[in-house]
Amino acid sequence: MKTIIICDPIYKVGYELLEKEKDIKVIDASTVSKNELLDMVGDADVAITRSPTPVDKNFLQAGKKLKAIVRAGVGVDNCDIDECSRRGIVLMNVPTANTIAAVEMTMCHLLNSARKYVNSCNDLKLNHTWKREKWYGTEIYKKSLGIIGFGNIGSRVAVRAIACGMSVITYDPYIDPSKATNIGVRYTTNLDEILACDFITIHTPKTKETIGMIGDKEIAKMKDGVRLINCARGGLYNENALINGLKSGKIAYLGMDVFEKEPATQNELLEFENLTATPHLGANTVESQSNIATEAVEQAISAARGLCYPNALNLPIKTDNLPDFVEPYMNLVSKMAYMAAQIDKNQIKAIKLEGNGKVVDYLNSMLVFAVYGALKEKFGEKVNYVNAIFTADEKGIKTESAILNEDNYKNKVCVKITTDKGVTAISGTVFNDDEERILNIDGFKTDFKPKGKMIIFKNTDVPGVIASVSAILAKDKINIADFRLGRGEDGNALAVILVDEDISKSVLDELSALSTCLLARYVVL
Repeated sequence: MKTIIICDPIYKVGYELLEKEKDIKVIDASTVSKNELLDMVGDADVAITRSPTPVDKNFLQAGKKLKAIVRAGVGVDNCDIDECSRRGIVLMNVPTANTIAAVEMTMCHLLNSARKYVNSCNDLKLNHTWKREKWYGTEIYKKSLGIIGFGNIGSRVAVRAIACGMSVITYDPYIDPSKATNIGVRYTTNLDEILACDFITIHTPKTKETIGMIGDKEIAKMKDGVRLINCARGGLYNENALINGLKSGKIAYLGMDVFEKEPATQNELLEFENLTATPHLGANTVESQSNIATEAVEQAISAARGLCYPNALNLPIKTDNLPDFVEPYMNLVSKMAYMAAQIDKNQIKAIKLEGNGKVVDYLNSMLVFAVYGALKEKFGEKVNYVNAIFTADEKGIKTESAILNEDNYKNKVCVKITTDKGVTAISGTVFNDDEERILNIDGFKTDFKPKGKMIIFKNTDVPGVIASVSAILAKDKINIADFRLGRGEDGNALAVILVDEDISKSVLDELSALSTCLLARYVVL
């Protein structure tokens, strides 16, 4: 008998499915306090959670028997994925069950931003005023719609907008342009073309690259009277910038279903009349909730029985049939690929994993970890160990493994990421069974642990560079934890600067502006 605990309310069909399973015991903790939940989760093999339950260290420590967790929904912002991995707990989500609901919510906000029907309705019902002249709107017919992010939701919004007579343009550096052009959507790699649209909606994953991607600078480039929609993730639009845009009149109307901090009952944005806000209702349809509950329960049952882990975000390394020494190499290649993708953020064309020594016998098993590491910088929570190779194939990214013709280390691996701008190659090895080390970046010798915050700085090898870099970091009170310098034969050098604080874009811009700088990137591992 396996035990599944339901930590947050799910639609009734989920309970009905669980009741039919004779080998499954159900603990319904959906109505208890989160403190009480910690006392109850210790008996469970699998947990079904939603956004109200923080899947953090306290929760995972209390769940001593947990083998898997199903996040009944798309977002896993409230889940500590790394801690789940450390404890050998599989974390799954339900990524597509609410697609149509989210698309239709976006269309609701899009239409309302044009016609202000929520505001006029409230004025009539609450104030009993009949002022037709107060509520002039605009038609969406023949207006331009810019869509940032063209995945399952963004592409479906486009189809509906085209049906309404809008001209649609999309910005998504990580898709094949034909995905857009085949349905009559114009594709661009220039975000400024999106910013020139009458209406703009965003549908990207929430990653460190997309958080705050629309700020004051971007809003300043928009049309006067632009209308913005966000039904994706809170924080993709910088909220202070939205406030400034609403105050100045630059933004004519704003439709929001998500906020940086939720519940957003005290958010300053709510004070603006030309804003319609909903309390994160994108997935709140009967059909969507039924789909989510059904898929979440089916995944939980499969996981409880140890059959499969659909949509696993952190599928643990299966070491049963592999030598112990291979496991740290799998971790290492994932980190190296993630690092390479942060150094070169352009569109990935190919991912290659090379190796020498005994590790070459397991390169095919390790390739998925390299692919996952490379793609998670671009696709965030949408990519996982289960779908990494499939995602790469879908995006036209070539993946391969090969023997590395070097013999200076007992075992060595190298990840090569090819983009439309060039190749980034990072190699490393493992000492003393589990000590991961980066040995080389693009031909520059180095030696450091792949962990923490770091600046990758390539420069012309002339006197004074270290002093100039150190001065910029010191000015912004950024402490240097370590400084590893590698010199090349071409008169250039590459430094790996480990730092204790986050590096802002302004600091990176200052470093890039140095006359000696050839490349400056901020990497977090």
